[in-house]
Amino acid sequence: MHQPELAGKRISKWGEGPIWHPGKGVLYYVDIEGHTVVSFDPENDNEQSWPVGERVGTVVPRKNSDELVIAGDNGFHFLDPSDGRIEPIGDPEKDIDDQRFNDGKCSPDGRFFAGTISLVKNPTAALYRLDADLSVTRMVENVTNSNGIAWSSDGKTCLYIDTPTRKVDAFDYDASSGSLTNRRTVIDTNPVVDASPDGMAIDVNGRLWIAFCHGGCVVCFDPQTGEAMETINFPCVETTAVAFGGPDMTDLYVTTGIHSTKEEQHAGRLFIVRNIGVKGAPQPFFAG
Repeated sequence: MHQPELAGKRISKWGEGPIWHPGKGVLYYVDIEGHTVVSFDPENDNEQSWPVGERVGTVVPRKNSDELVIAGDNGFHFLDPSDGRIEPIGDPEKDIDDQRFNDGKCSPDGRFFAGTISLVKNPTAALYRLDADLSVTRMVENVTNSNGIAWSSDGKTCLYIDTPTRKVDAFDYDASSGSLTNRRTVIDTNPVVDASPDGMAIDVNGRLWIAFCHGGCVVCFDPQTGEAMETINFPCVETTAVAFGGPDMTDLYVTTGIHSTKEEQHAGRLFIVRNIGVKGAPQPFFAG
């Protein structure tokens, strides 16, 4: 039975988007409603934070650079952790007031896929692709709440969550063009958890570890069969996203948020589940 432990001291309003940086040995994540990017070093329990002046939905490291790439209220930006400087890249939804960027990760070839959320719960959001040349392409339309995204070990399949559907869809992914085709459903989470599938991570065996917002749990699914393999419960209801990390990529980090009405002692904290029993797949960085 895996037991979650508290990691660090920060209490986020809405923690999200964790990603492990093996070269630095730190976990990056965001506090969306706290308008902040955070790093956590498990070696010394050290935390750093960078206010970005807007809701920030996701963060990924930049390849061959110490910079980070973020996406939030005002589109894509570079963030320099050395001084907190922010450089705009582009905002494909600059004329839309009731949407913002949410979760995102990079494909194995280094393209940054990040999607938006409709704050009025309309299917008007989208999944976007930021290429190395800094061009932005709309990839999937009619989205309500773009969330977890991951790629299979061979890079040929992209797994994706639009939260209100409560399903994980798969696309065929072409690294030469960055295209997504042949959309189909591989997991229906609704019969397993009465909650909203949020962020997710993939392990080296191709299984998906999905955090359930409003569900207080992370569930491991096999996308080949759609079967739930394991459930880890947490002491607060808003479990938002997961990432593998640690020297051997066998620790599972889980971000959480603060419920709008429920008072919980550990809400908003970062958790770690040590030695999960399988290695996580390394996460690619942005190639641009």
